[in-house]
Amino acid sequence: MKLENCRVVLVRPAGAANVGAVARAMKNMGLHQLVLVQPRFRNRFWVRAMAVHAGDVVARMRVVENLADAVADAGLVVGTTSRAGLYRTPLGSARELAPRLVAAAQSNVVALVFGPEDHGLSNEDIKRCHQLLTIPASPEYPSLNLAQAVMVVCYELFLAAQAQPQSELGPRWAPARDVEFLFQRLRDAFLRIGYLHPQNPDHILFAFRRILGRAGLEERDVKILLGLARQIEWYDDGGWRILQEKQREAGVTAAPEKR
Repeated sequence: MKLENCRVVLVRPAGAANVGAVARAMKNMGLHQLVLVQPRFRNRFWVRAMAVHAGDVVARMRVVENLADAVADAGLVVGTTSRAGLYRTPLGSARELAPRLVAAAQSNVVALVFGPEDHGLSNEDIKRCHQLLTIPASPEYPSLNLAQAVMVVCYELFLAAQAQPQSELGPRWAPARDVEFLFQRLRDAFLRIGYLHPQNPDHILFAFRRILGRAGLEERDVKILLGLARQIEWYDDGGWRILQEKQREAGVTAAPEKR
């Protein structure tokens, strides 16, 4: 199976040498899409120097202003984390998830998101990810160097791609930009009916992100859920009165009045 749809996204990388080493690791394992989000260096000398024979990966490397732009067209966005926490429950290790990611990459862009060298992905970054993976390491020091982490994940993808026979294309998932728009509409709709806590609305919404991220959303799924959000807004705007009137005319028992 091919890995051409697998994209490595580095969020706010600090070291040019690390980025070059990432490019080399990617080419070693057959990946070629590299995107940097707000890199914290300007001189690219060490990028080219450390990339060695992966100059083509560096030449095609894109630089964007935010993570949303880096993953906008991705059907699956996978974050990497070495920490556990409220918003950081990995779905599995790189080895466990690799076959699933390779299969997804046959029909979708799969974005693999790595955080800065000093503190990893922020909670805001994590919210943009559909799934999380981790790389098992010694609890004494579980945080890997950025280039090492990329190499491990790319290696697992390479092995999984070699082991899996070519098969029929799987489902094509909705791009991340559409899924993010859906979550914003759901957030607004849920706030209007009091389902989310106004002081911390993203707490419950994050659970929705994880549930739907594990399931995977096709474009039709997104349209159905957008319809749900619109119906909630319509009902809250007074549509319940119209609904009651139609039910009375049809001889149907009216729904309880909106409180």
